[in-house]
Amino acid sequence: MEIKKRETRRVEYKQNLADDLEKEAVAFVNAGGGNIHFGVRDDGSIVGVKKPDDIQLKIKDRLFNNIRPSIMGLFDIDTVTHDGKTTVVVHLAGGMERPYYIKQKGLSEAGCFIRVGSSAQPMTEEMIGRLFRKRNPVSLSNMVSRNQDLTFRQLKIYYEGKNKLLNENFAQTLELLTPDGRLNYAAYLFADNNRVSIRVAKYAGTTKVDLIENEDYGDCSLVKAMQKVLDKFEIENITQARISGLGPRKEKRLVHNNSLREIIINAFAHNDYSAGDTPIFEIFSDRFEITSYGGLVEGLSKDDFFAGVSKPRNREIMRIFRDLEFVEHLGSGMTRIMRIYNSEIFNFLSSAIRVTLQFENEVEYKEKESDETIQKTIPKTIPKTIPKTIPKTTLKIIEGIKNNPTITIPELMNLSGLTLGGVKWNIQKLKQEGYIRRVGRNRGGHWEILSDND
Repeated sequence: MEIKKRETRRVEYKQNLADDLEKEAVAFVNAGGGNIHFGVRDDGSIVGVKKPDDIQLKIKDRLFNNIRPSIMGLFDIDTVTHDGKTTVVVHLAGGMERPYYIKQKGLSEAGCFIRVGSSAQPMTEEMIGRLFRKRNPVSLSNMVSRNQDLTFRQLKIYYEGKNKLLNENFAQTLELLTPDGRLNYAAYLFADNNRVSIRVAKYAGTTKVDLIENEDYGDCSLVKAMQKVLDKFEIENITQARISGLGPRKEKRLVHNNSLREIIINAFAHNDYSAGDTPIFEIFSDRFEITSYGGLVEGLSKDDFFAGVSKPRNREIMRIFRDLEFVEHLGSGMTRIMRIYNSEIFNFLSSAIRVTLQFENEVEYKEKESDETIQKTIPKTIPKTIPKTIPKTTLKIIEGIKNNPTITIPELMNLSGLTLGGVKWNIQKLKQEGYIRRVGRNRGGHWEILSDND
């Protein structure tokens, strides 16, 4: 089997975990991001890797220890199975603290690389100097917290909710300390007792004349504040219904709910907190408006932005959001948003990005087979024989299972174009309706398509 896509500026193949891991990673982070696939030959043929869990740990350890400045928060590692062969994929985002370099080689042509075409090329001394001079000296990591007497009970509760425990060294592990060991501004944002204001305003009409609600969800850990905002918009994004003489009752939200959630999380993750600004959330009678400060990250074009190229402004925030599963793979949120909406919802201001989501007048969204419309397409009265009226995305899941009974969830995501939640929802619904069943455990088991005789 082969991966159709050849090596490009954003894609590198490696058959084994070799000595040039750091070189390739540095090149991608300096050039805006990319993916390294292990267990794939240069020609795209898949050979797989042995002991993928062990390889993931080795990759994480080498990237953490051997590259400077730290790229923690700038990479994800996962596995993908192709016809029984497992590959390991490292997803790298572009960093703001360029030039990144191999620690052992230092800031030199032997330590600094950048992706050019389909290969990693050494940087010239002139390029290294230019990037170093442009490096933003202001970051959450090196800004000292205004208060050093901080507690993190709320953050620990969220980690415990994901079965992850924060030990006594968590501040260092999560990069919540300045180089001299003091709590930094990232720590302040995630502390229980900060004074960070997160406001949600609601207006009676389409202008800001008649303010009817002005709530502050701040003064607590940033992750708790964000959850409050998400809960508020879950309530505000009410379901509308109408009855048509031509068909059954149809329901939908004011706006696409998953996209709204992604936009809110992005506003928290990518806001520029260095000047004291925080994201603003506004509710009008005809739209939601979400504003985050800082504009586009330096070096990231609008085309890159809409293509889902990830260049986190706040590495420390992104790291914690990933740990708590608010975000999945780097850049994947924008890809999901653009499946539903076009670029016109984004307004790039001089120092901010504002997203406007107009309330829908029609029942159907642009993507009619999104994960939210699937739930009304499988009536309980239909026979177990798969009907033609099932959406194409659901049929793709069924076809994938039929063609490969050991297919994995990530493979079904790639096949159907759905999110992790969308695939899991479909799987659960298909099982409940008696179309499929799982035989054996998650690892080592397989799927079966059920017939009317089962």
